[in-house]
Parts: sequence; C-alpha cells; structure tokens
Amino acid sequence: MSKQLHEITFELKAQNPTDFVEDFAHFGVVGSGDMEVIIEQKNLDGAVKVKIVTPVTGYDEVWRRVLERFVNDTGVANASLEINDNNATPVVVSLRLRQALSEVD
Repeated sequence: MSKQLHEITFELKAQNPTDFVEDFAHFGVVGSGDMEVIIEQKNLDGAVKVKIVTPVTGYDEVWRRVLERFVNDTGVANASLEINDNNATPVVVSLRLRQALSEVD
C-alpha cells in the first residue's frame, strides 16, 4: 500500500532580495530521509514560490519556518522551488536547499 502525498505551497519574500539568475538547477534525489530540489528562474516580483510534495503531514509550520529562514538568509528572489521530500529532517532540508543554491553560484 502506498502513502498519499501531501502538497504544501508557500510564497515568500526575502528582506534583501537577490534575483536567482540561472534558468534551472536540480540537486539531490528522492530517497529515504532525503529530498530533491528543483529551482527555476521566474519573474515573481521578488518572491519565491515553493511547492513541497511529501508523505509527511502536520509539519506545514515547520516547513514554513525552515523556508523563511533559507529565503531571508540567502536573499534568493524571483525563483520557483519544487521540493520532492522523502522524510527529510529540517536540518537536511536546510542543507539541501543551500547546496542546491551553491551549485549555481
């Protein structure tokens, strides 16, 4: 029996935005305790749109806090993030997001 996936979406803005300049970036794999990050450049008036697909429910606020910290710390703006999660912890989420962004710097 397969688990139903939960979809979470956010739109966030950095306090000091810096445009994401790459067309596309992909990092990670969907595996046990890990996640995949896909980042695309989009004209979003400085915002970041995030879509998370995860088997885990009840952690929307934790996701929001981790993503708000990432967006504010990095300043990433005008980007669409898609996260395909397989039970990654908040620490792994933060690490993978930063790794994905550093791959395009």
